[in-house]
Amino acid sequence: MKKRSDAYLKVVEWSEEDQCYIGTSPRLMLGGVHGSTEKKVYEELCQVIDEWVKRSEVDDLPLPPVTADKKYSGKFVLRVGEDVHKALSIRAMQKGESLNSYCKRVLEKTGV
Repeated sequence: MKKRSDAYLKVVEWSEEDQCYIGTSPRLMLGGVHGSTEKKVYEELCQVIDEWVKRSEVDDLPLPPVTADKKYSGKFVLRVGEDVHKALSIRAMQKGESLNSYCKRVLEKTGV
C-alpha cells in the first residue's frame, strides 16, 4: 500500500436522480464528489480522501478502521418482520432446504 488513504473503499456510481457520477467513501467521509465522467470523479475522490486522511492525522482526529484487508466471518444477523420470516421459512420447506441454505442460495443468486 502506497499511502494510508489507499486502504479506504472508494465507490463511484451513476446517479439517475442527479444525472452524474457520484463518488463516495463509506464510513470515511460524509457527502462525496460528483462529475460527468467516472474517471474524473474517481480521480477527484482519491484526492479528496487523501487530503481527508492527511488532515485528520495533522489534527490528530480519529479515523475509522480501514476497509482494505478487512476479514469477514461469513455470518451476519438479519432481522425481518414476522411475515417475511414465515414466508421465507415456508419457501425453504417447499424447496426441501433449511432456512439458512435457502436464504444463502437466494442471496448468491442475486449476484451481490
